[in-house]
Amino acid sequence: MYRTHNCGELRIADVGKEVKLSGWVQSNRDFGGMTFIDLRDRYGITQLVFNSEEDAALCERARKLGREFVISATGIVRERSNKNPNRATGDIEIDVKQLAVLNASRVPPFTIEDDTDGGDDLRMKYRYLDIRRPVVRENLVFRSKLAIETRKYLADEGFVEIETPNLIKSTPEGARDFVVPSRMNPGQFYALPQSPQTFKQILMVAGMDKYFQIVKCFRDEDLRADRQPEFTQIDCEMSFVTREEVLQTFEGLTKHLFREALGVELPDFPRMNYDEAIRKYGSDKPDLRFGMEFVELNDLAKGKGFGVFDNAGLIVGICAKGQAGEYSNKGIKELTEWVQRPQIGAKGLVYVKVNSDGSFKSSVGKFYSDEDLRQWAEAFGAEAGDMLLILSGEAEMTRKQLGELRLEMGRRMGLMKPGDYKPLWVVDFPLLEWDEEAGRFFAMHHPFTSPKPEDEQKMLSDDFETMKSLRANAYDLVINGAEIGGGSIRIHNRKLQEKNFKLLGFSQEEAEKQFGFLMGAFEYGAPPHGGIAFGFDRLCAVMKGQTSIRDFIAFPKNNMGRDVMIDAPSEIDPAQLEELGLKLVVE
Repeated sequence: MYRTHNCGELRIADVGKEVKLSGWVQSNRDFGGMTFIDLRDRYGITQLVFNSEEDAALCERARKLGREFVISATGIVRERSNKNPNRATGDIEIDVKQLAVLNASRVPPFTIEDDTDGGDDLRMKYRYLDIRRPVVRENLVFRSKLAIETRKYLADEGFVEIETPNLIKSTPEGARDFVVPSRMNPGQFYALPQSPQTFKQILMVAGMDKYFQIVKCFRDEDLRADRQPEFTQIDCEMSFVTREEVLQTFEGLTKHLFREALGVELPDFPRMNYDEAIRKYGSDKPDLRFGMEFVELNDLAKGKGFGVFDNAGLIVGICAKGQAGEYSNKGIKELTEWVQRPQIGAKGLVYVKVNSDGSFKSSVGKFYSDEDLRQWAEAFGAEAGDMLLILSGEAEMTRKQLGELRLEMGRRMGLMKPGDYKPLWVVDFPLLEWDEEAGRFFAMHHPFTSPKPEDEQKMLSDDFETMKSLRANAYDLVINGAEIGGGSIRIHNRKLQEKNFKLLGFSQEEAEKQFGFLMGAFEYGAPPHGGIAFGFDRLCAVMKGQTSIRDFIAFPKNNMGRDVMIDAPSEIDPAQLEELGLKLVVE
């Protein structure tokens, strides 16, 4: 056999045993008469020792081993004289008696260490080497543990895991579909699922009651650190449930995962409605690890001759505690330039510093007296040493801009502490969003979301303003400012579903063509049902305090949607195109 133990297993109690280990050479240190090799596998690292006085030929062979050589070593476990407290196997080493080289290795293009010298593209090209790095390997092991614990919890709650198709019908709502041509049906295409939404609703009509799936989904959209063209969801649906029952079930799942995977006990999750989240934090996914709630100043700041404020739809700001002395004029200028970047889009930034003597320093001091600024400070609850940061403009955009500034100040002030988790349910979203340019409504979540029970009859009316005020029976789980999951109670009534499609601009023929199978199923005794989907990759990243999901995916794509390891997407043979009834046109 290749090994009796793995490289993370041996301890001081094993001293004196003859063992055999196999793995990769992490490092090779030559001290003349002694050679030390760190041998690595996915379980850890064990130090091997070769003594030239005992076996000169063996020691010479060890000296020639390069990084990432695959070797097998047999020897005796002994206590280390110079122990390594930072390594689980740091109390022991292996006095090697036999050595076998199982495979040589070229010099790797980057160091296989936590802090590597490889850039993103290089690491993605050699992903099989990158995964050998402990930090990436541990992320993938963590993901596996989370998936196993998810299945355990949901199985204990009576859920059935059911696979749904990956070749489905393209739908016009949501992000772009990835499409797959059908050879047997020329000119027709499948789509890869953006989610199993309609299938899991059909399963509820079929009486399956509690469904879940850890499922691959696909969206052809622009990429960023927390978005990939293919991603994984914990997808769930339940019958005969209210919103409260869904929230309790999946709050329980989240608490279970944090307890089992991290040893963290989460308290009960607070609830916040959408309007409150936007008003206080400028976001429907607020980070509650710190305060800095918005304060509106329209009543106090208008009518003083400062045109920027007098003509603004909203004047709103935050209080940065203790920051007055941290920002010089240069620092304020840099912060102003930060909010003026195209990604944020603010036209300017007003500041007010609260001095220790009760006076104020402000960029708008010539328009406002100290008494005016004192009233502002009182509205913010500001004290000596604090700094107010204020934006103005059109209400919706200004809140978004201030929300970004709040997060940036939270980062700069060190308020996003590692290991601090603040979960939150955001509820009572608008059901529909009106798009002036398109001249139509869009679904805030998706077309199958039910209005709140008290709004169902309103939805059947034809009053435009009433439609704008409809509230969705929907909910999002937010942790540390990241949307982890979202769901809703679904429409299970054909008449209401037809009305929603009409509001979303579908003709009767279009709705029937796209979703007739679902509405037809509703006519055969569809139960009330609802569900949720967690972004599994993002949940892994948030639980481990990371912003990128890439290192929790074994083989991720880059920002251009490419797999640089296998060089995909790629051209296909013209004969394949012909077989599919397609013709390549290059402009």
